[in-house]
Amino acid sequence: MHQLTIIGLGASDFEQLQIGVYRKLQQAKKIYVRTIDHPVLNELATEGIEFESFDHVYEKHDDFRPVYEEIVATLLSYVEKEDIMYAVPGHPLVAELTVQLLIEAEKEGKVKLNIEGGQSFLDPIFGALRIDPIDGFQLVDGTTFSAHEVNMKQHLLIAQVYDTFSASEVKLTLMEKYSEDYPVTIVTAAGSKDEKLRTVPLYELDRAAEIDNLTTVYVPPVTNRDEALREWSTFREIISTLRGPNGCPWDQQQTHESLKRYMLEEVHEFLQTVDEQDDEHMIEELGDVLLQVFLHAQIGEDEGFFNLEDILEAISTKMIRRHPHVFSDTTVDSVEEVNANWEKIKRKENANGEIPEPLLKGEYRATSSLQTSYNYQRRAAKVGFEWSSTDGVWEKFSEEWQEFRTEVTNGTNETRLDEFGDVLFTLVNIARVYKISAEDAMLHANRKFASRFGYVEAQVMAGKKDFKAYTFEELDAFWNEAKLQGGNKV
Repeated sequence: MHQLTIIGLGASDFEQLQIGVYRKLQQAKKIYVRTIDHPVLNELATEGIEFESFDHVYEKHDDFRPVYEEIVATLLSYVEKEDIMYAVPGHPLVAELTVQLLIEAEKEGKVKLNIEGGQSFLDPIFGALRIDPIDGFQLVDGTTFSAHEVNMKQHLLIAQVYDTFSASEVKLTLMEKYSEDYPVTIVTAAGSKDEKLRTVPLYELDRAAEIDNLTTVYVPPVTNRDEALREWSTFREIISTLRGPNGCPWDQQQTHESLKRYMLEEVHEFLQTVDEQDDEHMIEELGDVLLQVFLHAQIGEDEGFFNLEDILEAISTKMIRRHPHVFSDTTVDSVEEVNANWEKIKRKENANGEIPEPLLKGEYRATSSLQTSYNYQRRAAKVGFEWSSTDGVWEKFSEEWQEFRTEVTNGTNETRLDEFGDVLFTLVNIARVYKISAEDAMLHANRKFASRFGYVEAQVMAGKKDFKAYTFEELDAFWNEAKLQGGNKV
């Protein structure tokens, strides 16, 4: 098997080229370069060193991945016939995808690699910026990175920012987290005699003339808490501070039990914003729900039982395990099959040896009897305990209603309670059959009543100022006015 030697051309000009690398280039019989657009290659050409570039491959594809894959495929075909050298900018193992693809090919036994040195662009970048990487830094590819990957509290270096378009894409991605006037530094040809540094506000990043294939964009770490409010770790620090020794007395005293009602209230308030299709308030209310999650996580950490990472691991593991059609090789053709797989996986998770868990286990909700009723009936329906048509549901409701009416006349408080419970249970089942959330319906009815009664109260206060001064018919007239003013949606 012939050998493919990969060598790094360094990060800057010929003066910075390592002597060992220079000698190997002189001795090589056949040299291929990913791109000719590198200052070292101009000097090598004047000394009679010949090389062949893959620049023409870039013109054939719209994305970089197929470019790199074609380069690798071509190199593999060449090395079948003879030993060759492949030269890349910087160091072969730093931000060079073609080399990573070749390493994968080596693992598969397709090629024998010899990877030589070459200064990466990182050392001259750190030197130009006068920063110590021990503080923590991220190196990302400007063509593929996501704002979700960025840690605003670390040094951020963005490579592959080679023209105005790529700079514009980087700018838009960064503005998902950073303010538009956050300072960023454009570093060009670091370590060479042509080294240039220019610091601009983020919104001007794609207007800088210095951007070329030797450009790296540097984003300094955020040191002001108020500038890092889009960072998850900032919110976690806020909650930890609130619960800490110098924090808020109220937050310090909270327990899982004391926060239960707040969790329920915040979820209901969010559901209301969904009904109102109010995006701005959705953001606010989801933040309040998230606050409850982080508070419970912090309490768990303070007490030494669990922390936020435990929660993330548990839910991530569950989502991967319950979606084998996404994260594994299971095939599904419909939502019904997805649901069937989900239930099958849940039963397997809850299995206790050979004794299956009761079907209704885990469906009780202490904070909502309506939701518990819905959960029970949904679970029973999934195993076939269900009317064959909606007629059966309505007949059951009529039966339970008549039984309640009978107990109103002839029964005791206990039997009336029992029969009225059956009526409510059947109503929840009707709601489930027609894909209505009984919980949401009740919340909507409560809001509607509060709104209309508020109007009635306002009329009373504007008039005789005492409910007792009005007949029921007069109060009911106010109620009807409220209905006309707000419609059925209020």
